[in-house]
This record gives sequence, structure tokens and C-alpha cells, in this order.
Amino acid sequence: MPERFDLTVVGGGPGGYVAAIRAAQLGLKVVLIERHKLGGVCLNEGCIPTKALLASAEFLENLGRAGEYGIEVRDFRADLPAVFARKDAIVARLRSGVERLLKKRAIVLVNGEGALLEPGVVRVREAAGERLLESSSVILATGSTPIVPPVFGYDGKRVITSAEALSMEDLPESLIVIGTGAIGCEFAGFYAAMGVDVVLLEMLPEILPGEDASVVRLLKNALKKRGVDIRTGTRVESITPEGTSVRAELSDGDSIEAAVALLAMGRKPAVEDEWLIESGIEIKSGAVVVNDRMETSLEGVYAIGDLVGGWLLAHVASREGIVAASCAAGHGFSMDYRAVPRCTFTHPEIASVGITEVEAAERDLKIDVGRFPFSASGKALAGGETSGFVKVMAESDSGRVVGGVVVGVNASVLIHEIGIAIANNLSAEDIAAVIHAHPTLSESVMEAAEGVLGVAIHAA
Repeated sequence: MPERFDLTVVGGGPGGYVAAIRAAQLGLKVVLIERHKLGGVCLNEGCIPTKALLASAEFLENLGRAGEYGIEVRDFRADLPAVFARKDAIVARLRSGVERLLKKRAIVLVNGEGALLEPGVVRVREAAGERLLESSSVILATGSTPIVPPVFGYDGKRVITSAEALSMEDLPESLIVIGTGAIGCEFAGFYAAMGVDVVLLEMLPEILPGEDASVVRLLKNALKKRGVDIRTGTRVESITPEGTSVRAELSDGDSIEAAVALLAMGRKPAVEDEWLIESGIEIKSGAVVVNDRMETSLEGVYAIGDLVGGWLLAHVASREGIVAASCAAGHGFSMDYRAVPRCTFTHPEIASVGITEVEAAERDLKIDVGRFPFSASGKALAGGETSGFVKVMAESDSGRVVGGVVVGVNASVLIHEIGIAIANNLSAEDIAAVIHAHPTLSESVMEAAEGVLGVAIHAA
């Protein structure tokens, strides 16, 4: 006899486990199926472990700058096994925390591979065999897979993805990073800080495609200062293992040799599973099709996170999970993507939300822009972190905030004030009218908002 639940969630990443918890909070009997580790790629092979490594790299770089603060530090070095052990401990702690949250909400956790057979029926393959689960609703949250072109000779040793990069026992002497999105730029910065010779390759004209041009210039300069060799407008034709190294043949006729090549060209929705195709669910442009309630073409079946394409970001998956779970429980929720923060945890950090100036121009939307540099911030000067700025964009007619960019220290924190303004249709004047504590970096957001109005106090 199939086991009966109100909701079955397939996939325990940041979309799936959040959906399960919200559904349980709303009174549903929930089962969560995860075939690997709770937390998915984000917690185990992505967001969290990379940030732990980047924190170690930043600390190492700050030790090298200690003299700027009047502090003398000698004979320091990176202990790579300790750096990676710290990363593993953080991941394990967070994963156990998720397990406790599920247990607290009486969510049944099944370790196995789930497959949708038909609406409301999921087959689970476990070590002990198979079983069927029935439920009124199903949420599919099976994530994405790395983009790995066959011609690049991926072997998990010399040609690797971020998963292998996070479990290296030794640093390579040299590294080729292919792809300059957030993953590629973050890893390039980490390995360069650790003393590795890094070449960063991008087939498009600029790194961080789609980001603000002034942000890109700042990051390029910062990476070059760390010794990263950046080559844009350059396509990789092939990667070939040669002894203990790899050779990349480039579109300009050049070739590069390094100990390891890291494929960082992004990820794609995991829609190639046979069960997903056989279920009859609508798939378009390589992603599961959903409406703004995260409902698929099958009644009672929802899909969230990387599986539906669009924003392949953990925090978007979590919000989509909350929407899907709420709808499955009978509540009228829908997704709103207007204020999705995008963060790249390089040094300096980069964060943006809403539309860019280029997108505004493409929409023939007239905007006013206010910008405030951290070089004019007392807090940034005191902290020795003056590289970067805050930019706020608002509609010329209404004054409503439509976009923002922050680059520099704590950019991933500061961006949310602008995001709240966008989500709540606030104006630049609304931000400027809020008293901001002094001295803080947050004052820069206020000053940028004042800049929109033409009344910034401390901007030259």
C-alpha cells in the first residue's frame, strides 16, 4: 500500500527543504525526498562552502595589509588542509541544523531517489528497495547540473567543476578558469589569493555578463591586481590532458597550459531525467514550465528552483518554495521577481537589484541616477575599504526606485535596502527621508538616493 501524505517534496535543496518546512507550518503532512545530502548544491557544493573559502582568502589578504592599519604581522601563511577543514565543519553544522528543523516540524525525511510517476504519485528508490508515496500535491525541486561541454574532456581530476574544486587536497600551481559569471570570478579570486597562477577566460566581450559596466571595470582591476590574467572575447575550442597538465586551445589561435582547468560556465535545469520526461510535464527551452504560482502543466504538481530556469539562485528557489507550499496549502500566493538581489562574493563584493541602466534604455524608461562613492564615506575610510560605490536608479516621472548597484565592502548587505524600496514601490525620496546612523556604510545608500534628487550632501 502506498504511504499517504498531504505533500511530497522531491529534492532537499534550498527550495525543497524550505517548501517542506513552510508546508508543515501551514498544517500539511509532508514527506521530503533527498537522494544525496540535505541542502543541495548550495549548502554542500556551492554557496556556503565557497563563501567559507573566500572568507579565509580575504582574511589572508587582510593580514598582508595589516601595515596599513598600524599593525605588524610577520611569517603568516595559508594552511590549506585547515582552510578546507573549516569549510567542511561549517557545511556539516548547517546541514545538521536543517535536519533539526525538519524533525521539529515532523517532516518525514526519505533518503532516496524520487520520481514522479503521475500527479500525486512518487516512486522512491532507496537502498532497501522501492516504495510508493501518494499525496494531494507534489513539489519538484530537483535542481540543476553543471554545463560541461563534451569537448572539454571533463574527468574530475585535471578538468573539474566547482564540486571538485571544493574538495582539493592540494593547490594546483596553475589554473585555467573557463567562464566569468559569479562562480568563475569567485574561484579565480580565491585561488589567486592563495598564490595560484590563474587565467580567466570569457568568450563574451566582458566578464560578469549583464552587470553594470562600472562594476565590471572595478572587479577587473581588482582581479588583475591579484595577478589574474583575464582574457575576454576568447572562446575555448578544446581542452586536452597532457601528462600532468591540461592544454586549452583558444579561438585566437593561442593555447594555454595549466595544472588544472575549472569549468565554470554555469548550470542548467536537470530536465533530462527519464522520469520527468515520461511524466508528460511541459518542458520548454530546457526548463519546466510554470505559472506565477509555480504550478506545472500537471494538476497538483509544482516545480521550483533551478528546475524552472530563470534565476538559478538559492534565495529565489527558497521564495519559490514558499509560494508553491503556500499554494499547495490553499493560500493565494504568487511570485514577484522585480526585486531579486544578485550578489557576487568577490573582493570587492558586487550586488545589484532591479533593472540596470542598459535595461532601462532598452525599455525607453527615463530614469534619474544617484551615485555615492565609498571614498567619500567616513566609515569606509576608517575601515580602509574605500573601493566601490552605491548607485540608485529611479523613474524620472514617479521617482519610484527601479534598480540599484552596490560594489565594495558589505555590498551583499547594503543592496537589500534598495530591494525593499523596489518591492514596495518606494521612491528615492522615501529612502532619503530615513535617518541613517553615522558613521555607517548604509549612509551611502541614503546619499545615493539624495543624489537621485540632486541634493546629496557629501557627494562632490
